[in-house]
Amino acid sequence: MSTITRFLISNGKSNLLRTPTQQIVSVRNAAKKTGTTTQNRGGNCRRPKHRGWKVQDGHYVQAGHILATQLRPRFHPGLHVGFGRNGSLFAMEAGKVVVTCEKVDLNWDHSWNQMNYSGRETQTIYKKHFNIIPEKQHDRFKLVDTI
Repeated sequence: MSTITRFLISNGKSNLLRTPTQQIVSVRNAAKKTGTTTQNRGGNCRRPKHRGWKVQDGHYVQAGHILATQLRPRFHPGLHVGFGRNGSLFAMEAGKVVVTCEKVDLNWDHSWNQMNYSGRETQTIYKKHFNIIPEKQHDRFKLVDTI
């Protein structure tokens, strides 16, 4: 056997013995994953929802365009405006957007109104209403029948 490498059999396994000039380096791996904790994922990491007005007063929109998004009923639908399940207002026809402040006549049987306006049944409530004034129709009419 050479002096550099000798095999020694102990406990039925072979071990490699090295000379004193060679050093054995042991590497210890991390026992825990580094980086951010999973407990901090909820706070300021969320992207904002950007709720509120999407279209200003006087702009022209197409049918289906979202006019406003909201969590509470801050804006109410007017002429040719639909009210989505999540509270968003959308245009039902193409035309010009007009925002007015009007007295609200609420349907108290609706769960959305009961949740947000309970205790205010006797009060007069004013809210912003989104209205759509449809685009001017054509001026061509065809007489079908006279009375």
